Amino acid sequence: MAHLRSRRRLALAVPVVLSLTASLGFLPAAASAAPATAPAEQAADAPVLAYVVNTRADHRTIASVKRAIAAADGEVVIAYEKIGVIVVRSANGDFANTLRQVPGVQSAGATRTAPLAPAGTTDAGSAEYLTAADAAKLTAASAKTPGSEPLEADQWDLRAIGADKAAKINPGSRNVTVAVIDTGVDDAHPDIAPNFSASQSANCFGGAPDTTPGAWRPYTADDYHGTHVAGEIAAARNGVGVAGVAPGVKVSAINVTDPANGLFYAEAVVCAFVFAADHGVEITNNSYYVDPWLYNCMDDPDQRAIVDAVNRAQLYAQRKGTLHLASAGNSNHDLASDAIEDASSPNDTTPVPRTIDPSECFDLPTQLPGVVTVSATGSENLKSYYSSYGKGVVDVAAPGGDRRYQLPDTPSKDGRILSTMPNGAYAWLQGTSMASPHAAGVAALLKSKHPWLPPAALQALLKAQANNPGCPASYDQDGDGTQDATCEGGRLVNGFYGHGIVDALRAVK
Repeated sequence: MAHLRSRRRLALAVPVVLSLTASLGFLPAAASAAPATAPAEQAADAPVLAYVVNTRADHRTIASVKRAIAAADGEVVIAYEKIGVIVVRSANGDFANTLRQVPGVQSAGATRTAPLAPAGTTDAGSAEYLTAADAAKLTAASAKTPGSEPLEADQWDLRAIGADKAAKINPGSRNVTVAVIDTGVDDAHPDIAPNFSASQSANCFGGAPDTTPGAWRPYTADDYHGTHVAGEIAAARNGVGVAGVAPGVKVSAINVTDPANGLFYAEAVVCAFVFAADHGVEITNNSYYVDPWLYNCMDDPDQRAIVDAVNRAQLYAQRKGTLHLASAGNSNHDLASDAIEDASSPNDTTPVPRTIDPSECFDLPTQLPGVVTVSATGSENLKSYYSSYGKGVVDVAAPGGDRRYQLPDTPSKDGRILSTMPNGAYAWLQGTSMASPHAAGVAALLKSKHPWLPPAALQALLKAQANNPGCPASYDQDGDGTQDATCEGGRLVNGFYGHGIVDALRAVK
């Protein structure tokens, strides 16, 4: 799970080229800076890879393309005919090139550079778990505030956006569901179980949804990321543990990780967006990027196909009423700059360092049109030291934690975010992965109050209720005399906070 946004992550704004494309249309080519060689162009005896083949969305074309897939030694995993995306597996090293020549195919490419592997376990994470002794101290401190959850004294993040007060006015509607597209959610956790929606949950690994009971759960306790995110959104106010930003809404889980390496491949994300849309999910939270490319450059045919497929799926969900939120990243990069060094792609084989233009090479899904990009703040409402930023890139900001420079006056004095973990546990994490679910929780409160708002109007309202502190006079966090980041813009919109820090209390009022 090394690429989860709580560890390292980049996010970018909606590029004009994407905003102008048709919902199911072919995305135009753009130049990138020295993208890695397309992995599909190999010998015919190459190992099995996964592919997405994007076509016109009509039955006749899809039927014809399926025949061409079979003729090219491909096996269809699933065809999402409504958006013209076909998920395929093939050991033919020339499969993608062959399919690109087929009439009706608008793009086709491999979604990974490593061959499909047997299921395995992911690496252990770096969360700091709450001990029994710490829990006892927090419970005693929380008891001083009537109506608080046992561990709420350490939840500075709720108070920072007025979520503790908002819960007394409107905790959110049971008619609103936020789907956590992530590493799975432990729905048996006592803080999550009361609000969990099994009927809107699935495992999308491989590209086809598996709704077998429990398929949506984490593979191991180390796959804790999605459970932590789910608690931040909707942990119940039930006298147990912590509270979520929107403790009255429902939360579902769509597990999209590869059990062998914990990565998030395009076919799984396509499946997740379509599944969420078809099962009435109002909001999705996306604290990840689509592997194996940190940025997908449009002059690389494989990366181009990935952008096309994921964009079709998320736009399909938007048209059916689903708003997507995604985290901005943990590299402290100015995402409105002219160039970014990408030394991590592809992350499933050997990375090839490259310099990319973020207006031409796309970070998915956060850079796609209509997706809300969220930066992170600490307990002092200042941009977290790690959070990426950029004027015209970030839409809103939300608490993600800052253990280094912003320490709250709480019992633990820990600047990170305390939330749920598998097997009934709790732990602190920080990152823009934690910021996005806070904003998703506020969006859920807004949707609860305004149930008929479409995604675009809901996003506009989310921006309108935010509080913008404006650019700080100085951002020399380590005190060495050098600015650690440069904030551009004014009090209405700027690079650190977008339209501002979300406000749960204003949302319910």
